[in-house]
Parts: sequence; structure tokens; C-alpha cells
Amino acid sequence: MKFSDGYWRLREGVRAAYPQGVLDVETGPGTLTVHAPTHPVRHRGDLLKGPALTLTCTSPMPDVIAIRITHFAGGVERGPSFEIARQECAAEVSCDAEEARLTSGALSVRFARTGPWRMDLEAAGRTLTSSGAKDMGIMETPDGHHHLRERLALRVGTSVYGLGERFGPLVRNGQATDIWNADGGTATEQAYKNVPFFLTDAGYGVFVDHPGRVSFEVGSEAVSRIQFSARDQELTYYVIHGPTPKEILRRYTALTGRPALPPAWSFGLWLSTSFTTSYDEETVTGFVDGMAERGLPLSVFHFDCFWMREYQWCDFTWDPRVFPDPEGMLRRLRERDLRICVWINPYIGQRSPLFAEGKAAGYLLKRPDGSVWQWDLWQPGMALVDFTNPDARAWYAAKLTALLDMGVDCFKTDFGERVPTDVVYADGSDPERMHNYYTHLYNRTVHEALRERRGEHEAVVFARSATAGGQRYPVHWGGDCESTYEAMAESLRGGLSLGLSGFGFWSHDIGGFEGTPDPALFKRWIAFGLLSSHSRLHGSSSYRVPWHFDEESVEVLRFFTRLKLRLMPYLYEAARQAHTEGVPVMRAMVLEFPDDPGCAGLDRQYMLGGDLLVALVFNDEGEVSYYVPEGVWTHVPSGRTVHGPRWVRETHGFLSVPLLARPGAVIPFGAADDRPDADWADGITLRVYEPAAGRPVTVRVPRPDGTTAATFTVVRDGAELRAEAAGTSAPWRLEVAGGPSAEAAAGTAVLTVPMP
Repeated sequence: MKFSDGYWRLREGVRAAYPQGVLDVETGPGTLTVHAPTHPVRHRGDLLKGPALTLTCTSPMPDVIAIRITHFAGGVERGPSFEIARQECAAEVSCDAEEARLTSGALSVRFARTGPWRMDLEAAGRTLTSSGAKDMGIMETPDGHHHLRERLALRVGTSVYGLGERFGPLVRNGQATDIWNADGGTATEQAYKNVPFFLTDAGYGVFVDHPGRVSFEVGSEAVSRIQFSARDQELTYYVIHGPTPKEILRRYTALTGRPALPPAWSFGLWLSTSFTTSYDEETVTGFVDGMAERGLPLSVFHFDCFWMREYQWCDFTWDPRVFPDPEGMLRRLRERDLRICVWINPYIGQRSPLFAEGKAAGYLLKRPDGSVWQWDLWQPGMALVDFTNPDARAWYAAKLTALLDMGVDCFKTDFGERVPTDVVYADGSDPERMHNYYTHLYNRTVHEALRERRGEHEAVVFARSATAGGQRYPVHWGGDCESTYEAMAESLRGGLSLGLSGFGFWSHDIGGFEGTPDPALFKRWIAFGLLSSHSRLHGSSSYRVPWHFDEESVEVLRFFTRLKLRLMPYLYEAARQAHTEGVPVMRAMVLEFPDDPGCAGLDRQYMLGGDLLVALVFNDEGEVSYYVPEGVWTHVPSGRTVHGPRWVRETHGFLSVPLLARPGAVIPFGAADDRPDADWADGITLRVYEPAAGRPVTVRVPRPDGTTAATFTVVRDGAELRAEAAGTSAPWRLEVAGGPSAEAAAGTAVLTVPMP
């Protein structure tokens, strides 16, 4: 929200009160409290008026400092609140006549006790950012609303990222963003997944601990400030020190939660019925047969909305006119080694039998007068499940459990953004604070039902909406995009932005959702889809089976699907890192190369895991330009090398895309290219790219359950490459990219090959 009218004036009707200096300070174990009046204190008479702000500084974990700004402290605390993890942390507090300081790890917050108001955030002997005169404040708007605002200095050359899945430029500088979930597609400033967290390449990130509407002005109102505000009497934010963006993400996800590890089978190819297309078991079987006949490995089949009867979404009952034998159909599909996903949403249409059931039990969200909240958008007379009611959550989960017992494996948790504020929640939650948080309860309910029935590492959803903390319940997909190259690019920007907001796993609709892609676009999008963490063929009014486009589409899908399946030992290790460290599988270039200014704004390429660079082609002709950081990079399919740092221009056919291995990388390729959950250690190939002498590289090969199947240590010693295996008795292979290789028999512990 913008409060000012240029540099000197406020907007008409806005009143502001800013801290003028420090009146006094209180200290306690791990706590620093600063009292700051909003007018100069020149004599005792100035002590008889307000307002005043109280700042309370604490630390929930090392290198993270919480700053709570309070005007009136007498309000009633109404949920929801984000779940914040805390670690043992002995923050140091000091205070003298000149300054008051709280230090956690390498990060300090410092308040000047003399002179005008100033708060500095410092680390490693330098100021990361600061809040000075007229930055922090109480802002009252013409509508009578009370806002707390903070502005932090935006240093020269600093880039800002995050704030959820946003589809505009990856760098947030110059943008105004409201944290408010909306069903707005992928082509506007609205977003399905809003997260009040940003990180910078200047050593720090900020998480605003407010689940409702938070407005960010990132160099957009005051061009040298990052501003955030919320309509409240108290506002807490956490400053998170890195110093690198990757370290900031690790600490942010330690604070708000890290992703569950999705099952290995979920990384294979998903095929959908599409949205409004007509289908029955014969149609589904035809698609599955067609994939098998063409050598296209398929892992998951997804049934979209119309598996249920029209106007009854959701009743969680198969439409008997179309699916007279759902249990038998699911059994027949599972006998073909397929997993099954079905579409759901948190809404209950009035014609659903569950509407009357939920109304009678008090499970549906109500208006202040006690009536059920309803409207006619999406489903006639639809209501929302009140997930703040534990009994309603159990009721909803029981419907899903019945489907799991029938043979369903996972759920596409669609919607959850259009949540009203003129309602009363069962637990008394504030409707404005619940608007974004509603989807968190929705996805948690579904994910926990899956985990309880299927086990810890078998739970996966395919979710559209989320907020901070929602990364714990993967996977998320980008939502409704058009079938254009522009939409393909905006989808990538959204996915990279979401990854920079703490989400480890992300997908999108291959070919776009709205409309039907032409064959060229479809083939370009296939490469993008299979070089993402999760891969799904899905559309709105047309099918996405490749033979409906052309025969080359079949070939392209076969090539990239089998490439991804061979990369599974590498990808699942990246997935484990997302699970244990909070670093996403698909990484904006700045995450891996924070010191290379050429990577700061790149949003048409990314790192897949830590060692593979992917640049996408956004035109029929195959022309692409991309940036290569320092070193000798190797095209994975061809073995051709590229020396960086430099920009590269190339032309690629449909069976090719810039896919480059990082200098010194050791990429494990599995032997199986027909399924994602194979025994990856059996027959694995370690392909080494431009190894540096004397630098050992450890390669961990996981099992599909996330445990370690084998560990390899690879090092170049002069003219020889040496690999040592531990934990495996299976055969394996060592090869230099574009050079010699050697086979290891079962049980071989050490293998060497000459360097070319």
C-alpha cells in the first residue's frame, strides 16, 4: 500500500506517526525492548502524549532476529498464526549510553540511543539494511484503518526475490505486491501462492509474520526502500541472515517448515483426462494403451473434475453413469503399475449430499447471522468446509480415506483461493487473517490423511494454492496458464519465484491449460515439463496425449521422459536436499551463483539440482540465448563444451534443449529408463564433467524411500580418475564425459580410468 504523495507529502487523508528516537530500553535474557515516542521529547510536557511504539527483539534461532512492533497491546489475539519453529538460542543483549544491541549468531540489531531514530541490521562488520527517520510508522488511512509500516533500506545493486509464486519479472525491485491469494491465472499480478517472505542477494531475507494481507512496496513507493505494511496494532517480522541466498532459504525453511519428501513414483510422468473433455473408462484405457504401445513410460493417471457427477462437487462419489465399476477400473489400472490421482476441492455444491450432511453437523463456513455462506460461482450454491473445526477436518478426511481404500493414491487439491471475509469461523479466527491461511489447513488435512493411510514417504498432493509454511505439503503446480510461449515463460518465472520462497517442488501443465497448443509449442513445453521436479500432461478443453499433435511429439515425449527417468538418482538426491535443507529442486541461477552479477535477473533458465543448467526454448525456430557462468560447461547429450562466463546463442531441434553440466560435476545416471522408482544403485553410471585435480566429489545415491543405497567418492589424481564405492555390491560404471570409461563388476570397491 502506498501512503506517500511524492517525497515530501502524504496522500490526501493519510496521517502518520514515526518514532523520533529511543526513550528508554529494557533488557532481559535474550530480549531487548525499545520504547520509542513518535514526537520529540524536549521536556516533561512531551511525556504526556502519544502515540508511542514498542519494539521487542528476540531470536528464535541463530542468525534470525524477530522484531515486534506494537502500538496498542490490548487487542484480542485471534488466529490463525503461522507455525514458527524455535531452536535453542542464546542471543546476547548489550546496552550503554550510545546504543542498544541484540546479537544472534553473526546477526545484530542495533538501536542508536542518541540522536534521531535509527535501527541497523548488521552482520560480519557491515550494515545489511536499516530503518531510519520516517521509515517505521503508524499510518492511518482516510477509511479510518490503522496500519503499521516498516521500510528497510534497499542498498545500491541489491536484488529482491520471493513473495510467493509471482509471474512477472523474477527480481521484485520496482514492484508493488499484495499478499492476498486469488484465482487469477498466471498472466496478472494476482497469485495463487502468496508468501510474505523475501530474500535478497545482499545477505539477508525478511519474513513478515502476518497471515493476512501484507502490502509490499519493493523500491516502488520509495525507490531506495523495501516497504511492508499490514492493518494491525502489532506486526512481527524476522530478519534472516545468510549470508548467501541459499543459506537464507535454509534458515527460513527451518523457521516455517521444510517440504515432506514426495514418493519417487511421483517424479514420473502424469497423464490427465484434462478438465472439460469427455471421458470414461474406455477413453482412459485407450490413453494408457496408447502410451504403452508407443513406449512412453507412464507413472500416474489423473482423473479431473468430472469423475464426479456435475453440480455435486464435491461428493467424492464416482459418477455411476460413466463409471459403473470404479473399484474394478482402479484395480485394472493399478495392475498396469499405475498410480491414481483424483481431483478435489474444498467446496461443497448445494446438490451434493454432503451439503446437507455438513450443514446439519456445523461443518460448513457460516455468515455472522448463522446461515451457511454460499454463492453460485464455480458450483451452484456452493459452501466451504470450515477447516478450523477439527470435526469438519476429520469428516472431510474420512471421505478421502474411503477413496484411498478404493485404490486412489493421491489428490489434486485444486482451488482454496476464493475465501470470503464476511464469515465466522468455528474457532473464532479472524476472517482477514484466515483468507490466505485457509488453503494451508486444506492442504494439511489432505496431506495428513494420505500420510496416515499410505505412510510417511507415500503422501503427495498436487496443490494450486498456498501460503507461508505450505511448502511442507508438496507438490504445487502453477495453475491456469494459456497455451502460448509467453505463458510458458511466465510459468517458469512463477516456479522460480516460488522456489525462492521456500517451496521445494513445483510443476505446471505441459502445453498450457487454456486453449490447445500447436505442435511446436507442445514439443518445446515437453522439454520444460520433463526437466521440472514434477511432470504432468494436462489441459482444459483438449486432451494432451502426444499423438493428437503429431508423431514427432511422441518421439519428443519419449526422449525427455526416458532422460528424466535415467536422471532419477540425481533428481531424488536433489529432492532429499529440498526435504532436509529447504533448497528447491528447480533453482534460480542466483541461488547457485550469488556472486555472479550476470545471474541476478535470469528468469529463462535455471539450475535443476546443483549441477545441471537448463535453458528453455521459447519459439518455434529453436533459437535460444542463455548465460553460462565461469568455467567449462558440458552439453549433457552431445558432450560439446562451452566456456564461461559468456552469453551463448544456439539453435535447437525439438529433441534438444540446452542442458549443461557444471564444471566438476559427477552426475549419476540410472540404468532404468522405464520407471521412476527403480533400484538406482544397480548398474548406475557416474559421468564426470571437467574434474578439477585433487577435489573429491561425493555422490550419494538414494533409495526410493530416501535412505542411502550407495556412496561414491570421485577424485582426479593427475592423469587418472579414481572412484571409490561404499555400501553397494551392485555393478556400476565410471566414465569421463566424452572420454574413456570402465565397468565395475558387482562388489568392486575402487575403479580408475585414464583422463583423456
